[in-house]
Amino acid sequence: MVTTTPQTQKNPIASVLIVGNYCHDVLLQGGAVVAETLGGAASFISNVFSGLSVSFHLTSKVGLDFKYPLNYDPIVAPASKTTVFQAYFDLGYSENAHHDRVLKRVEACDPINPSDLPDERFDFGMAVGVGGEILPETLEKMVEICDAVFVDIQALIRVFEKNGTVKLVGLKESGFYHLLPRVKFIKASSDEALFMDVEEVRQWCCVVVTHGKHGCEVYWKDGEMKIGPFEANQIDPTGAGDSFLGGFVGGLVHGLVVPDAALLGNLFGSLTVAQIGLPRFDLRLLQRVKDEVQRRKLQYTCLFERRDNKLSLSFTKPPGHDEFHASLASTKLVSTCSIQECQRDLPRSPRTIEQVIHPQYNMQPKLLVNSVFDEPISTVQDRL
Repeated sequence: MVTTTPQTQKNPIASVLIVGNYCHDVLLQGGAVVAETLGGAASFISNVFSGLSVSFHLTSKVGLDFKYPLNYDPIVAPASKTTVFQAYFDLGYSENAHHDRVLKRVEACDPINPSDLPDERFDFGMAVGVGGEILPETLEKMVEICDAVFVDIQALIRVFEKNGTVKLVGLKESGFYHLLPRVKFIKASSDEALFMDVEEVRQWCCVVVTHGKHGCEVYWKDGEMKIGPFEANQIDPTGAGDSFLGGFVGGLVHGLVVPDAALLGNLFGSLTVAQIGLPRFDLRLLQRVKDEVQRRKLQYTCLFERRDNKLSLSFTKPPGHDEFHASLASTKLVSTCSIQECQRDLPRSPRTIEQVIHPQYNMQPKLLVNSVFDEPISTVQDRL
């Protein structure tokens, strides 16, 4: 059981603290730029949280060259540039643990220091750096101010060669290993999981391993379980694991038990790979998903226990889990069909189609080749 402090009127704390830098992502194939997009795990997670109506505080750093308008202002480091990643989709090889692409960090913003974190307490904390911006002392501060901390292993084990190519090191050599007993969850892809001893780490914290189209597995000290996937037409795998983590934590914030929350994570991972860059979720789909989550929560409220005003999260797969999986799959299918109908009904207006399929958020999610968003984007420097 993992114990967190629930939010009450006497304890009006923010639900989640997200820590990780925003990035500029450049996607390349065949030597040509396919897309330029807002990147960084923080952007994908906050995108999912906004869709699920989860309140959060985000600590992120960018440079003056940051070019995407957001609802959530990052910390601007005036002497640094925004972190930039280039993803080469035709150069994938096994050593960097991304078989489908090679990642290169071509710019790196300042790290996030403990002093950058808010002086508040949170139910959940998420350490989701992508470019080496989270320091051991920053993670240590997070476990002090958050009741349950979730860590994406890429924040711990990524290192960078002189040319910026991303490499991975063993978790024991990362400089973070001593903090694992104070972490509640660690998430890794199946490739990243090779860089830790899952059997050893699960003795200290819950380990969640994602397997793409095969769903995910959850390991804890006393057991393990597989969580089923959702069908997806993969176009771009970027951010799928981040969206999974956003859906997973978002489900826990809404009161789901761990297996059901992992299903929600799989759903958002499958939605993300079907788009290039930061996804835009259909508003009707989001509302249907929230309705399903609320029904599920009300149906199994009895599975939660309160001890000393603390909320215990259950790892037991509850009755009706498969039915919840089926209802989410049906919701996704219905929304997908609705989008396809809109595409058939509105063939003459690309801008109208874009507005129907992708509800307008204030953030600028992505720039595609031949994008309907043809206005130039200002940088932070331009807006000062």
